[in-house]
Amino acid sequence: MVTLTIQQDQYKTYILTDTTAQTRLEVVPERGGIITRWQVDGRDLLYLDSDRFADPSLSVRGGVPILFPICGNLPDNRYTHQGKTYFLKQHGFARDLPWEVSDRSDIGASDRSLQDGITLTLKSSNQTYAVYPFDFELTFTYRLQGNALLIQQRYSNRSPEPMPFSTGLHPYFAVSDKAQLQFHIPATQLINQIDQTPHPFSGQFDFEQAEIDVAFRYVTQPEASVTNSGQRLILSYDSTYATLVFWTLKGKGYYCLEPWSAPRNAINTGEDLTLLEPGATAETWVRLAVG
Repeated sequence: MVTLTIQQDQYKTYILTDTTAQTRLEVVPERGGIITRWQVDGRDLLYLDSDRFADPSLSVRGGVPILFPICGNLPDNRYTHQGKTYFLKQHGFARDLPWEVSDRSDIGASDRSLQDGITLTLKSSNQTYAVYPFDFELTFTYRLQGNALLIQQRYSNRSPEPMPFSTGLHPYFAVSDKAQLQFHIPATQLINQIDQTPHPFSGQFDFEQAEIDVAFRYVTQPEASVTNSGQRLILSYDSTYATLVFWTLKGKGYYCLEPWSAPRNAINTGEDLTLLEPGATAETWVRLAVG
């Protein structure tokens, strides 16, 4: 059984704990619905820049930010829909806006038993209409399942026209020595997102580079993994996610392995873009597990 505790610091934090599995999950709805901590056997799997997290004017660098309605950035941060140009910053707005806890079983209680998770909702508003002219509702459910974290997602189009979007997650995994990392990524070629050049993938990265930002297009299996000092982290996902992105900076204690449903600029090019019909709902999932 998973227990929910609500802790009020700078932001209200929802803490899910499974004492049997010795796992812990911390979620901050008002800071982009973000997962800020995931522990397995007392070990933190995620990195979090606490200074950026504390500053609401900055995007969070750490945890598991949500990417919607775009992944990556756009040329000049702009896209066009029905002849009108809109400004949309990198990775969209879902990671910056406050989400609501839609499972209200926690109201009036500081400690309560749950099935195994918590559900958050983000709805369109005047703020989102200014940059994305669609009426939508997103529902994310975070579930602790033993040594695994399941992220279930639902995307609903409330607009009278088809709604284009891409979605993704941007987990920051903690690491002390990147040279010890061993990768299994189901792809033989990558695209350097800095200069848009293709390269063969040998299974390793050159961590002497100042920045690594690469995309694996059309992954051949629904699972990737990274082994760090004998501990294997497994990322699995459904067929919605055709792209994996790997990103890190030299000297920083994290790496990011990100499932994206479409590549950068898809809202302009249409490549792998999801086009959700009026009144329709799309569901997908991502699972992180320690093996």
